[in-house]
Amino acid sequence: FFFHYLPFISPMRLELPDDQFVRLVPRDTLTDAELTDFCHQNPLIHVEQTPQGDLLIMPPTHTDSSRTNARINLQLGKWWEKEVEAGSEIFDSSGGFRLPDGSLRSPDAAWISPERWLGLSEAQRRHRYSPVCLDFVIELKSYSDSLSELQRKMTDTWLANGTQLAFLIDPETETSWIYRAGQAVPDVFAGFDHELSGDPTLPGFALDLRWLR
Repeated sequence: FFFHYLPFISPMRLELPDDQFVRLVPRDTLTDAELTDFCHQNPLIHVEQTPQGDLLIMPPTHTDSSRTNARINLQLGKWWEKEVEAGSEIFDSSGGFRLPDGSLRSPDAAWISPERWLGLSEAQRRHRYSPVCLDFVIELKSYSDSLSELQRKMTDTWLANGTQLAFLIDPETETSWIYRAGQAVPDVFAGFDHELSGDPTLPGFALDLRWLR
């Protein structure tokens, strides 16, 4: 990450180094309204927020990563359509969620159980960033991502906030990791000739990695 001190001025347009992640440190933590305004001023970037209020700025997704992510969401969507439990929901990478630790995160694909989703008020479900942790997430490593940062995100962000199951996928090396709540070390899978099982969190869901090549 590149580190920059950023006093927030709205509106603010950014010029980022090509294909680089940037960590911006505002003088004061942005409110949800200010963060939304910031994103509107910079529509091509992807923004997440740490518990401390720092902004993690990511460049536009590579074409190949977008293709792979679309195939991931297609498989999750097909499973959800057939196996849907009333009240559960699925999300793509454009949605932001305000986690219990105060961070704002946007996984590449996600599912939430009826218990968590319907436990929110209607206003919270329609809020800019619903205050809830997802039951299941998928993070897809792009060419510019740091693997160690993503691995830390799986444990220190997703599992630490209550996610039950998380897949981390690296198409470049064809390596996948399955993180489970209560399991100290993730399961590691080499190659894209198999499926990643979502059981028991997502009964019957299996992500076919062959489609991600």
